Amino acid sequence: MEIHNATVVELLPNGIVKVELENRRQVLAHAAGRQEIAFVRLRPGDQVEVTLSPQDNTRGRITGAPRK
Repeated sequence: MEIHNATVVELLPNGIVKVELENRRQVLAHAAGRQEIAFVRLRPGDQVEVTLSPQDNTRGRITGAPRK
């Protein structure tokens, strides 16, 4: 699993979010784990940490805020 820092670009229906990775590639992601349970609200421009799917590199999970 690859973990990347990303920026929220667009909010889509059903909890899907379009994010842009550091390498300028855009992928679709959904909130996972604690983010989903706590109903964390995301807005365009928010910095998030994304784990990409090993099967499909255009999909991922938002796992939290980026670590410093």
